[in-house]
Amino acid sequence: MKRFGKWFRHFADAVAVGLLTAIFLSFILQIVSRYIIQKPLGWTLEASLLGWLWLVFWSGAFTLRESDHVRFTILYDMARPGLKKIYLSITAICIGGALIGAMPATYDFISFMKIEKTSLLKFRFDHVFSIFLIFSVATVLRYLWRLFNVVRGNDEVLFADEEADIDGVGRG
Repeated sequence: MKRFGKWFRHFADAVAVGLLTAIFLSFILQIVSRYIIQKPLGWTLEASLLGWLWLVFWSGAFTLRESDHVRFTILYDMARPGLKKIYLSITAICIGGALIGAMPATYDFISFMKIEKTSLLKFRFDHVFSIFLIFSVATVLRYLWRLFNVVRGNDEVLFADEEADIDGVGRG
């Protein structure tokens, strides 16, 4: 399982790098076409925006470690390990529960958006917004796994740092 986790991390990182590269190349192409050739390309802005949307949600779901997210930990840092487990459990239940509760409406909205397309590239909006559903499912699974580890008494979850994420797969 660790081997699959490491492989998937590399794959997810490669997808994020590919998206960032596409955004950068689109941006450079726009600069060249606008200021050197004097003929701006409209689709490059749309490609950059779509790439950015996918990059943010893809990275949030698959490439960022727990320690990479912005957290407000004043109360958590002062708490004893038993109270930390309660905080982690409440957080996992709230975040997972909110995303699960929103999933039917999210799916309905994404399905409905198949009738619309982007202005210039003509991508269907259900394909564009599908990344949010992927993000939601991945985040729910991540927090279910975290809750499972907290309930199981895995202290690694309490002290997850830059070396290992909550799933036990390091970044080496």
